[in-house]
Amino acid sequence: MWPYWLILMLPLAGVTFTHRTANQRLAWFLVLVLLGLFIGLRYEVGGDWGTYLRHFDGMRYLKFTDAVSLDDPAYYLINWIVADEGLSIVWVNLFCAAIVCCGVHAFCRNQPLPWLALTVAIPYLLIVVSMGYTRQAAALGLALIGLTALAKDKNRQFVFWVLLGALFHKSAVLLLPIAALAATRNRLWTALWVSVFVAIAVYSLLLESAENMWQNYVVDDYSQASQGGAIRVCMNAVPATLLLLFRDKLFYNDKERRLWTWMAVLSLATLPMLSLSATGVDRVALYFIPLQMFVFSRLPFVARDANNFNTIIYGTVAYYVLVQFVWLNFAVHARYWLPYKNILFQ
Repeated sequence: MWPYWLILMLPLAGVTFTHRTANQRLAWFLVLVLLGLFIGLRYEVGGDWGTYLRHFDGMRYLKFTDAVSLDDPAYYLINWIVADEGLSIVWVNLFCAAIVCCGVHAFCRNQPLPWLALTVAIPYLLIVVSMGYTRQAAALGLALIGLTALAKDKNRQFVFWVLLGALFHKSAVLLLPIAALAATRNRLWTALWVSVFVAIAVYSLLLESAENMWQNYVVDDYSQASQGGAIRVCMNAVPATLLLLFRDKLFYNDKERRLWTWMAVLSLATLPMLSLSATGVDRVALYFIPLQMFVFSRLPFVARDANNFNTIIYGTVAYYVLVQFVWLNFAVHARYWLPYKNILFQ
């Protein structure tokens, strides 16, 4: 269990000693490399390790055209290339971990307290999601780059990164309408071209498998398999509520205000949907995890003095330390993460 606590200490050191670090870029580079190796070189870690391994082994018997015709073609293309070269699934995991770390870096470095944003990301985004849902983690990493672009009013870049993410996990297309909702100028034109992209993406990526997704996530027993879904949705609801309460103090421009207000509203909208399908809502709620990183890295700035500023920072740190402690010790599926094993030590 100690490796997970060690990896949490990395951004905590940044929170504590950020003003004493002369070379921030080097510090970020080293931390992200360590995180990438920690996530990507894991061995027999994660609830779906066996499933991903079977998918990878199956690539050895497929042609290129068969691999890219599968659902989530970018992910399976990486699998096919790695398998064709006679390498192991670790290389697939390492590639996806690199995508996640790049996305986290782009997003966190755009926040006023980047080390605090990274601390928030560790317990769930980087440990649970990135080491458990490899495909969706890669999609989320690309979505983080897209959200960073969208906050800067770069709508086309947002659409590009989200569509690229949808090639790793088709559910990422659900983020596309946010570009239209967050538009601050030329809203009609933005809504029009985003709608076209959404229609194309839904037809290409979702329509063919929509019936299977409905069956798996809503009808079958698997629809309630995500036992921590309610907890994770509530974890998003906390920053969503805080954002709506302090929305006059958390934003730098109107574009950010519209984007993250809609993210908060949509996140809260997932709460009543839990009774329909805990697993389906949980998979959608993964894309609202950036809300936690955004809000908690800015919340200290609502303080009126330095003492309260530091109190909010360390209160946030304590909260996420508690989240990691509870998950590692009491989560039903935590046993699939314990003990942590790395291919370098096998």
